[in-house]
Amino acid sequence: MSHDAKLLRERALAYHENPVPGKIKVVITKPAETADDLTLAYSPGVAEPVRAIADNPNDAYRYTGKGNSVAIISNGTAILGLGNLGPLASKPVMEGKALLFNRFAGIDAIDIEVKHKTVEDFITTVECIADTFGGINLEDIKAPECFIIERELQKRCQIPIFHDDQHGTAIVTTAGILNAVELQGKKIEDCKIVCVGAGAAGVACSDLILACGANKANFFMIDRHGVIRSDRPQYNNGEKPRFINDAGPKTLSEAIKDADVLLGVSGPGLVTEEDVKSMAPKAVIFACSNPDPEVDPALVAKVRPDIIMGTGRSDYPNQINNVLCFPYLFRGALDVRATCINEEMMKAAMNALRDLAKQPVPPEVVKAALVDHLEYGRDYLIPKPMDPRLRTQVSGAVARAAVKSGVSQIPLPDCYKE
Repeated sequence: MSHDAKLLRERALAYHENPVPGKIKVVITKPAETADDLTLAYSPGVAEPVRAIADNPNDAYRYTGKGNSVAIISNGTAILGLGNLGPLASKPVMEGKALLFNRFAGIDAIDIEVKHKTVEDFITTVECIADTFGGINLEDIKAPECFIIERELQKRCQIPIFHDDQHGTAIVTTAGILNAVELQGKKIEDCKIVCVGAGAAGVACSDLILACGANKANFFMIDRHGVIRSDRPQYNNGEKPRFINDAGPKTLSEAIKDADVLLGVSGPGLVTEEDVKSMAPKAVIFACSNPDPEVDPALVAKVRPDIIMGTGRSDYPNQINNVLCFPYLFRGALDVRATCINEEMMKAAMNALRDLAKQPVPPEVVKAALVDHLEYGRDYLIPKPMDPRLRTQVSGAVARAAVKSGVSQIPLPDCYKE
């Protein structure tokens, strides 16, 4: 272990242990100082909201914290870049997610780690507790189970169910890619697009990019066996068949030749220097594998300076960071009591991110980003996480889309009216 890695480990462990273990805690929101306070908070006063909710379940939003709560639920089968380490090992990540929900969107989030034997066990567990919360964020669940779990829970529950590793990644990535393509003077419908990776993020990103106008006939998805084609049926299971493309290339290198967009959501070092050189003029590469991208940004800058690039890393421009999306997506959904998060809401969040990147950046955001200047262009395609405008602009766009698409249960709050 290098000195820097050892130092980071020590600092991270100390951060999580001191001054108290963990990153979140429960706080009370009502006075509890007098006998009268306790009479109202618990017995006998608490019987009144109980009766009200029994008569009208929607009163849970009036008398409890349901309307501002999100459960972050995982089984620990795909933790960050660490793999399947089990539910308990995922708890620090889920607590971290709760921290981000609260810090950026004022949402009260709690982590729940589920130990189960079957996928149905997990689904049933979440279904049985779902009504406690205003929304559920599924996290770090491996493919292909994640697709089954999310789809089934969306059928069974009447609150937003959102797998951030799929759709949060897709929203932020697609926003960046569409802006980059636009800056390169191209249209997404004219682009040859290659997605390296057919897991949760790859599938969700591909679905959203196609929904935003990409041409399926010119879209190639790559897994460990090569391009997804009909002549390799033994590998075409789960979500893959809808991405079949028999239009020529069979290998990664063949597919990348003359590509306008390369999206990597797979693993480090899969794309070679020759692959990069073979791409179309003014191409776009988003290499999102963490911590090591599919291709080194320094190599791309050296051999193809015309290419616009994004990564999952904070030490390069255009970091794909889900914190740009999930807190504000849920904020908007909760504020209109949405029953789900649909494609219209996800597109609204994506377009709000695109639009915000094109607006002048406040000096305090530039300062917080530790840079001298931020302006829409090849090195600034999407907003910075510390931009306070995300809360109003992204959440507002999501809330308006929920109302317009008919999945809200209350009118649009005045703060979101345009």
